[in-house]
Amino acid sequence: MDEPKTINPILKQVLELGPPLLFFVIYLRIRDDVFTWGGVEYTGFIVATLIFVPILLIAMGILWILTGKLSRMQIFTAFMVIFFGGLTAWFNDERFFKMKTTIVYAFFAAILSIGLIRGQSYLAYVMSEMIPMKQEGWMLLTRRLTVFFICLAVANEIVWRTMSTDAWVKIETFGFPILMFLFLWSQIVALERYTEIDEPK
Repeated sequence: MDEPKTINPILKQVLELGPPLLFFVIYLRIRDDVFTWGGVEYTGFIVATLIFVPILLIAMGILWILTGKLSRMQIFTAFMVIFFGGLTAWFNDERFFKMKTTIVYAFFAAILSIGLIRGQSYLAYVMSEMIPMKQEGWMLLTRRLTVFFICLAVANEIVWRTMSTDAWVKIETFGFPILMFLFLWSQIVALERYTEIDEPK
C-alpha cells in the first residue's frame, strides 16, 4: 500500500484558498467592464467566473499531484463550479453561479440527513481520521452541521436575491468561509469530551 504523500501545510492552504481569493481580486479589477465576444456582451462578473474555473482546476491538479488524492467534497465542489460556471456563460446569466452555493450547501445537508435517517454519520466516514471521536459525538456534530448547512443555503438565497453582486462576492469569498471556520471550531471545543485519545501501547 502506498504511503500517503505529505505536503507543506502553507502550500496546501494556498492551493485551497488561493482560487477563491484570485476570483475576488479579478472580479474587483473588472467588475465595471463589459466584454464583447462573438457579438455578445458579458459583464465583468461572468468573465471573472470563466477565469476562476481553470484557476480552480489547476490548483486542484497541483494538489492531486502533490498529495495523490482529492477529497469527495473537493471533487463535488469542482464539478459544481464547472457546471454552473458553464451555465452562467452559456446563458449569460450570473444567477446560475450565485445559485451554485445554495445547491452545494443544500446537497451537503441532504447527504448528511440521509445518513442521520439511517442512524449513521457520513461525516465520520469522511473526517474520522482527522478527528478521532466517539460515535455519539459524530452524530451530534452531524446533526448540528446539517442544520448549519441549511442555514447557509437559506442565507445565500437571501443574499444573492436581495443584495448587490458586490455584496454577494464579498460574503461568498469571506463571510461564509469564516462562519464555517468559527462553527467547526466552536463544535470541536464543545464536543471535546467525545474525542478519543489513543492509549499508549
